[in-house]
Amino acid sequence: MTKFIVVAGGVMSGVGKGVTTASIARILREYGYKVTAIKIDPYINYDAGTLRPTEHGEVWVTDDGGEIDQDLGTYERFLDVDIPRKNNLTTGQIYKTIIDRERKGKYLGQTVQFIPHVPDEIKRRIKEASKGYDIAIVEIGGTIGDYENIPYLFAMKGMERDIGKDSVVYVLVTYLPIPSHIEEMKTKPTQQAIRLLSETGIIPDFIICRAKRALDKIRKKKIEIYANIPSEHVISEPDIETVYSIPLDLEKEKMGIKILNELKLKPRRAPNWTEWKKLVSRIENPKKTIKIAITGKYVDIGDYSLADSYVSINQGLLHAGAALNVGVDISWLDAKVFENAPKKVNDLKDFDGIIVPGGFGRSGVEGKIKVINFARLNNKPFLGLCYGLQLAIVEYARNVCGMKNANTTENDRKTKFPVIDLLPTQKEFMEKSDYGGTMRLGAYAAILKEKSRVLELYKETGRLKDDMKRIDNLKKDKNQAFRLGILGTRENQRFSGLQKSKGFLRENKNIVLERHRHRYEVNPEFVDKLEKKGLVFSGYHLRKDDTKLMEYIELPKLKFFVGTQAHPEFKCRLGNPSPLFYGFVKTCSK
Repeated sequence: MTKFIVVAGGVMSGVGKGVTTASIARILREYGYKVTAIKIDPYINYDAGTLRPTEHGEVWVTDDGGEIDQDLGTYERFLDVDIPRKNNLTTGQIYKTIIDRERKGKYLGQTVQFIPHVPDEIKRRIKEASKGYDIAIVEIGGTIGDYENIPYLFAMKGMERDIGKDSVVYVLVTYLPIPSHIEEMKTKPTQQAIRLLSETGIIPDFIICRAKRALDKIRKKKIEIYANIPSEHVISEPDIETVYSIPLDLEKEKMGIKILNELKLKPRRAPNWTEWKKLVSRIENPKKTIKIAITGKYVDIGDYSLADSYVSINQGLLHAGAALNVGVDISWLDAKVFENAPKKVNDLKDFDGIIVPGGFGRSGVEGKIKVINFARLNNKPFLGLCYGLQLAIVEYARNVCGMKNANTTENDRKTKFPVIDLLPTQKEFMEKSDYGGTMRLGAYAAILKEKSRVLELYKETGRLKDDMKRIDNLKKDKNQAFRLGILGTRENQRFSGLQKSKGFLRENKNIVLERHRHRYEVNPEFVDKLEKKGLVFSGYHLRKDDTKLMEYIELPKLKFFVGTQAHPEFKCRLGNPSPLFYGFVKTCSK
């Protein structure tokens, strides 16, 4: 039977529930247990796909096409596993399922009410996501005291009643502020969070105390007495240089053994943190440091910067740097600045490399194109991600191929040279205003060109071998392919290789899988013209109708000029970096 750890947050949002959840999951896996993590988002949105990055941070994409809160990405990065979309619950999903069932008469005339139907649906989904695992860690979004997360706390309390207290552990992650005018750590907000949690019938088994500085004995004693839990269950988690040291810090307080004791479990093996410690050490004390400029559009909200919009890119660079023993100093640059002051693009000469990430709409686009032009003309290492690839093609079409005012139809529907355009299926969705879950989402296969820079990077990092092994498994079990989302999207053409002849699979040995999130594609009508002028399309996805969708570009004569239609940052893990990020950082460090 699966056992559960419930992680809730007190005092404020952004307190660190996600990295704490991921750290606990990693610790318990080191003790030999099969662990998964589940994220609950109490908002009424069905998923995160229609949320602005400045509203809720980055949208994380799963292999099976889920658009999820970024915390799921944290779980994957710590565990180095692919987590499916069913591991994310939202209030929108819960109520839609219940209402759909009611409309179809599935409740056989019952009065449909909050109790029992909402908690029952929450528990059903949690049990489904945790099936086959020894331990499931459930992170409840929001802050204790919010109305929105009360149903989920109620459901978890009900789960405790169903399976017994020995099978459920509650962890409260809280924050202890140190007001600047008194310079004293205050426990009162934490006490209020404990009280509010107790109103739902839950007393935390562990309290993890986040703060700028480590918890002292006096504050620890106050919290211990107020919560009425053992002193050793009040854990200090002060600010640190890298989140990847959190599992190591928690283990110094024997967090893993303490949780296993609460769950009446014993270690199955001795943890081995050797490789993890080596990578953390490299992050904290790299041999050398490079400067990278990321030119995006989702970098500010009011008076504040919002790096959370591109958190996976940040982490991808960190993982590549750890593998190479290179520190990465990132500067987030607003693309709109280069539109208003074009000469500022020359400031990029001080950086070792440039990344243009994904995005939507025309805001900042001309600034990004100026940045790409600078990178190409000055042989500055460049990596274009999704929209970054598309705008690199626009820049090349304009300035090398003589296609004046070439553009993407996302920004100019009347352009004479629509080098980036919507596919017919996407046009149908747009005409119906059918925005939710209709992009090209999740894992898609790409066939890589022989002798290309991209192929060599996938070989060098071992990813080509790993992806081909996974594809071989999918060929043997088509049902698994559908379940993982490699087959069976709304367009029903995600991994065409499985839907074509066996000859196709034998002939193409250089196939990789990356995650996608976009509507616009490289227009097939312009591929030959771009290639004749020297742009190399080093990988493509083959649709069921034999249409080739271009997935990778490169300029072989430059140090590193690579773009991808995918989001390889969603497959970056500590100890297992993305091939493109690895190659980019490696080139920048020379």
